[in-house]
This record gives sequence, structure tokens and C-alpha cells, in this order.
Amino acid sequence: MSKKDVERQFDSIVEFAGLERFIDTPVKNFSSGMTIRLGFSIATHVEPEILLIDEVLTVGDQAFQRKSSEKIEEFRRDGRTIVVVSHSLPAVQQLCKEVVWLEKGKLKMRGPSAEVIAAYTGESYTQHTAKDADFRERWGTDAVRIDNVQLLSQSGSPIERVETNDPVTIRIRLTPQKTVPSCIVKVVITKLDGDTVWSATSLRSGATLSGSDTSQVNVEIPKLPLLEGTYYLTVACTDSTGTTEYDHCANWIRFDVHQRDLFEEGVVAVPSTWSIGE
Repeated sequence: MSKKDVERQFDSIVEFAGLERFIDTPVKNFSSGMTIRLGFSIATHVEPEILLIDEVLTVGDQAFQRKSSEKIEEFRRDGRTIVVVSHSLPAVQQLCKEVVWLEKGKLKMRGPSAEVIAAYTGESYTQHTAKDADFRERWGTDAVRIDNVQLLSQSGSPIERVETNDPVTIRIRLTPQKTVPSCIVKVVITKLDGDTVWSATSLRSGATLSGSDTSQVNVEIPKLPLLEGTYYLTVACTDSTGTTEYDHCANWIRFDVHQRDLFEEGVVAVPSTWSIGE
């Protein structure tokens, strides 16, 4: 970047990095996280054709990680080449279509992200796709096994169709195959094209699962605000950091939402009050 370019974008670079309070501090006194955040912010403001990112999504607070993900998505829509180097499997799964697995400097495997991640975590992708429905994928270390996933109506009956704003329960049963220090359960609802509509983890309840006994997790949703369409439900269980996936059941339940007496379009029903007058 020329000096003129830096001066023109200086405020934007500092604001994106979230370092307004510390920008007059010598860089040698920055923490490694602050340095990486500043470096990533500068790199994205260069508008590069090829962007190489090494573990940047593991630093900073949630707001910075969200901004980083949004910037990467923006670059991807522009058709730029992005190379992400990371040990965070969820980040790799979310951001990358193709994955290269390197081990001690040698190419171990290259292919679609789900297939390579499955091999990396010790699961057989081909076995799972053979025994599960066509739209399902599964991978993980198998330290914890998801035994069953159900979408239930208010009466407790399994359903594959729900009305907009109806109450539903997601019920998950899982069994540790060996003792693990902690287990976080994650649920994700996506559209057919893979875009995430909603995602949450058991951390929201302030509790984690541990031990060696079968557990049942209920996620109560008083009003499901989805508008008419077809959706997928994905369930995963991970360690406390979210980087090691014990079991990941992608697109495990496909369900339809029907809207009645609602004249709305989009993905979610947003409560609104209208008044018309002179």
C-alpha cells in the first residue's frame, strides 16, 4: 500500500481491528492476537486477489471473528482465491469447499471438505454415506456417539412438518464411547442451499455434559418462527473448545414448514404492527 492509501484507509483499518484505544502503542508491545488482528485488517484493505489466512479466526473476540468471517464471505462472492490454514475443523467446514490435509510437510489427502475432515477425525466418510440417507453426512472421532435425533411436536410426537410459530422440541440422545472431560451439543438449522438460519449450543444453558452415561438433551423452542420452506437439522457434539468434533450429524432431519394466515416472505416471521391513517 502506498502512504497515500494507508492514510486514506487508516481509520477503517484500525476500526476493523478494534484497536482504537491502543493504536499509539508501539507494535512491539502488542500481544500476538493484537498483531494478527491488525495484520488481517491491513491485508483485507489491500483488496488482494489471493488471501492467505493462518489461524486468524481463532484470535479476538466474537465480534472480530464475525467480522472476519463476513469479510471472507465477501471476498469469496467477489471470486477471489482464499487459502485458510487452521486446526479449527468447524471453521474449515464452514469456509472451505476443498481441503488439503498436510502431515509433517507431506500431502496426506485432498478433496471435498466433509470427506477430508471425516478422514482426518478417523471416521469413514464412504461408510456413513452408504448407510445413511443421501442428504446425510457424518464424521467425528467417535468418542461420543449421537444415538438419536428427533424433532417433536408439542404433544411429543416425531414430526417432519410444522406450522410457522408452532412449539417444537429437538431431542438428542448421546452415549460416550469413552470418558470425555466435557461435551458441548450444537444444533443448526439450515436452508436447502446450506445457509445457516439458526445455530446454538448447550453452553447457552450454562451446562456441559461429561461422564460415561447416556444423556438426553432437549432443546425447547416455544415458537419456531420459520416461514414456509424445507429445512435441514444438523446436530453435533464437540469438546469444550468446539475444535474436536466427537460426532457430527449433518442434515440429519429434513422437515417442512407451512405458514397459514401469514402474508410474509423470506425465512423468518417477524412480529410487526401496522397502522394506516391520514
